Amino acid sequence: MDEFKNLKIAVAGTGYVGLSIATLLSQHHKVTAVDIIPEKVELINQRKSPIQDEYIEKYLTEKRLALTATLDAEKAYTDADFVVIAAPTNYDPKKNFFDTSAVEAVIKLVIQYNPDAIMVIKSIKKVKPDIVFTYTIKPNVYGGMSCARLGVPYVANVTGLGTAIANGGFLQKISLILYKVGLRKAQKVFFQNTENQDFMLKHRIISTPYDMLPGSGVNLKQYQVQDYPNGENTDFVFAARVMKEKGIDQYLDAAKYIHKKYPNTRFHICGFCEQDYEEQLEKLREQDVIIYHGLVSDMTKIYKMCSCTVHPTYYPEGMSNVLLESAASARPIITTNRSGCREIVDDGVNGYVVREKDSKDLIEKIEKFLDLSVDERRQMGLAGRRKVEKEFDRQIVVEKYMAEIDKAR
Repeated sequence: MDEFKNLKIAVAGTGYVGLSIATLLSQHHKVTAVDIIPEKVELINQRKSPIQDEYIEKYLTEKRLALTATLDAEKAYTDADFVVIAAPTNYDPKKNFFDTSAVEAVIKLVIQYNPDAIMVIKSIKKVKPDIVFTYTIKPNVYGGMSCARLGVPYVANVTGLGTAIANGGFLQKISLILYKVGLRKAQKVFFQNTENQDFMLKHRIISTPYDMLPGSGVNLKQYQVQDYPNGENTDFVFAARVMKEKGIDQYLDAAKYIHKKYPNTRFHICGFCEQDYEEQLEKLREQDVIIYHGLVSDMTKIYKMCSCTVHPTYYPEGMSNVLLESAASARPIITTNRSGCREIVDDGVNGYVVREKDSKDLIEKIEKFLDLSVDERRQMGLAGRRKVEKEFDRQIVVEKYMAEIDKAR
């Protein structure tokens, strides 16, 4: 096996698949990621992910990776032992086939620069799986189309509509057409909230069996009830990518107001910070308004010390894992009245619901929480734990997935 140590690997394409592969392989081998977009190359070399993905972001910032991104395909391919081709194969609705020109172009370059290199191209046709599970829009669409053409059973998980659909307009129309084609032969389509399900049914995208999942569910063994803090300080936490749509502006507005009025409050932030907010977070950190932890690999430690999780998002997601984990840890939650969030909170029972993009309402709900006694807050957290035990246990997801596997046998 020594011949497979310290390999030089080039990965062509830094979309989700390419960047995932590059990130994993670069833990043990020297990897060069090749792309044609300078901005993406620059971000990767700064250890920032050009795409939104929790695990890629965490690996780039926390792991020691032998990873370099480049625009120079010739140099990358010439030095490589292996070339993993993850170039896009987008579906062309006019011609009714997948455009493989980008893959073919990479193959020609590799043959030209390094004919001895081993090329790796992932293919459903070659793997011949018994069943395929897809999630998020591109795998649901393109994976679904591939499986349909090859007669491979597949199950799609709609984890959220995404901004392309949620924002409307021409891009929404194109996305819905692609979704309709991609899901037309699915064995089952799972949704994570009723709003997404109703939207797809209203637009007649779904013509196959469908069902509801409790998000990704929560691992109740990993996220156990934590003793409620009883110190002098009250700690709030925002755990998400630091970006506008996640409600960071409203959280910061609340932090500035509340911390000034109630000096014994602390506002924590955990997550990858987009460049637009780096300077602002640093300034507020210096003023002791916030405590920024960066990306956190083990959130159980954060949930243990915090008094309440605040998630003022208006991003179109399926079901919030942050809220599920917080509730499982017996922590009260304050979140927005939108799909993927409202399902996890019973207003006034295990937390509070706030209006989207409304800093004033968020401040009022935080003050309402501060008026509670420590025991009332503790009971609110325990109510959240009971709710997720009943409705959001990950075992529910596992059993539904296993049922689909049994059908495909």
